[in-house]
Amino acid sequence: MIPIFPLTGVLLLPRGRLPLNIFEPRYLAMTRASLASERLIGMVQPSDPATSDVNPPVYPIGCAGRITSFAETEDGRFLITLTGICRFRIREELPLSEGYRRVVPEWGEFARDFEGEDEPGFDRERLYRGLRAYFQQHQISADWDAITSVPADRLVTSIAMMCPFDPSEKQALLEASNLDDRARLLTAIVEMALVNRTGDGAAARH
Repeated sequence: MIPIFPLTGVLLLPRGRLPLNIFEPRYLAMTRASLASERLIGMVQPSDPATSDVNPPVYPIGCAGRITSFAETEDGRFLITLTGICRFRIREELPLSEGYRRVVPEWGEFARDFEGEDEPGFDRERLYRGLRAYFQQHQISADWDAITSVPADRLVTSIAMMCPFDPSEKQALLEASNLDDRARLLTAIVEMALVNRTGDGAAARH
């Protein structure tokens, strides 16, 4: 059993690092419970981003992270960092505990997440070209020396997690079968965003 934290547009991937600001009472309780056990929290996305339900339906696949950094603020918030461990499929959801949700995870189909993967063989230069234009469009500042020097797996994981993609695109990146597929999908999403933005601009000028 692990607790889940549903957040639209928030992606955690294996070996990625996700900072979180915890302030809702039910998620403060979730964090305390996690710290007292295996320190695991499952990040999932609501399957309907427009829903206003307190406990919305969620996608069946999420990623579990271990709390690797923790601090408590003077006003009672928790500042934590989750480090992604392994994806999971929700087998069943359990009754609420102190207001937060819990599930029984199935890890089997994602067992390779525990082992890490070989360096992906995607076209890095193509991704760089797309990212430069994408960052410029979205006014995202970037340290290109760092981007071009990090290992490919860290690059793909970090960019997939931090870019403001649509929730469905974030979910597709999460569910990609391996790092190579995720890298190719990431490149395609970036390039498609550029095409769509260019098309919108052209339509507006006519």
